[in-house]
This record gives sequence, C-alpha cells and structure tokens, in this order.
Amino acid sequence: MRDQVFSGFPARAEVTPIPNLFFTAALQKITSLTELKTILHVFWLLSRRRGYPQCVTATELLADPILMAGVDSEGSEKENAVRQALREAVNHGILLQAKMDKAGQSEDIYLINTDAGRDTIEKIEQGKLPHLVLTPAPAEVRTAQLSNIFSLYERNIGMLTPLVAEQLKEAENKYPADWIEAAFAEAASLNKRSWKYIIRILERWAIEGKDDGKFGRDTEKEADREKYIRGKYGHMVKG
Repeated sequence: MRDQVFSGFPARAEVTPIPNLFFTAALQKITSLTELKTILHVFWLLSRRRGYPQCVTATELLADPILMAGVDSEGSEKENAVRQALREAVNHGILLQAKMDKAGQSEDIYLINTDAGRDTIEKIEQGKLPHLVLTPAPAEVRTAQLSNIFSLYERNIGMLTPLVAEQLKEAENKYPADWIEAAFAEAASLNKRSWKYIIRILERWAIEGKDDGKFGRDTEKEADREKYIRGKYGHMVKG
C-alpha cells in the first residue's frame, strides 16, 4: 500500500499550521526521517485538539496507526524508533517533555516548543500543575531556543529570507547571545524594527562596550565639540 501513488490534495483540504521557524531553523536540526514524521504528526494531532495543556502522550503516539505505518521498521523496532525520535526532537529543542501522573502511573507527555508550551513548563516548575512533573533535559536546549536569533527576527521584524538568514547566522557566531537579545529589545523599544538598525547596535557595542550606554551618539558631547570647532579657536580644537 505504501508504494501506491498519492492521488493529490482536494480543493478544500484541511490544513495543519506549522510555524515558519520550523522550516528556517528547526528543520536543519532534524537528523532522521522518523524524527521528522513524528514531529509533523505531533503538530497534526495538536492542531485538532482542544483543552489544556496542549500535549500528546507517548502511549497515544505509539498506538497511532497512521504514525506507526509510516515508520520504516518492523515489530518492536517500530516502537523503539519512535521513542528515539521523540528523544531526538526534545534534544533538538523542537518538542518539550514532561511527565503526567495518571491514576498513580507516570506517563510521558510532549508539547511543541512554543510560547504556550514553555508557559506550561514554567507552571510545572512552579508547582501550579501538580499532576505534571518536569522531565530532566539539558538546560542548554531550552536556553538556546529561547535566545534563537531566527525566532527573535520573526517575532520582532518579520518573515525570514535566505539572505537575511545568512546574515543572522553570521551575527550569531560573532556576538554573544545576550547582546543579540538586548539589541532586538533596544530596537523594539525605539520602534526601529529593522535588521540594519540592530546590527548597527551590535557593531557599536563591539567597539565601545555594551555597558557604555544606549546605541547612538552622545548628542550633548557632540554639540559641545561642534560649538568649539565653529568658534574662533576652532583651528586649535580640530588639531
């Protein structure tokens, strides 16, 4: 049946929303076809789901005939492949993982790493969802996602283009993550939502030091200097 040619999408087919960042930042981290299929299946399941928190259980995924039919393994290896795919998706920061206490039994649950998903994780950490506990995961995974330069760009400026993506990667390798976040915040506070403005902030901090003040010239000092240059002793000041 898998070899049968797909007949195409009908005119009014339902769609599953997937963030643009999945294609510009997350997709390149995915290392296996099973991981990709599993992540897409989670997006599909949660797009059709209501209630809180928006999550899917490992048991549910392992019993899903559509997902399991697409895994290129046999028997118990199918289950192992999906479990491994979920671990990889969590390690790559695409999914978040926690545990649910259900009738005295522990159940792994997975959330998409969105603002809503991170908010749920924060509530778990604060004990506001007592039936859920956080599954230990590398701290750097969540930190990296929160400070992802692609995510900052799309939230503050707009849709990525391949050219801008290359510039962002270059900046990410050149400047500290906290500088990049601070530069985006500075530009947003001034309503200067452009990458050119943000890169100028970073370049300024690289030259003068980040703690020397806000981006931009010290206009008061510049005015004093211009006053003396234009005065009768200007020829002495310029030297």
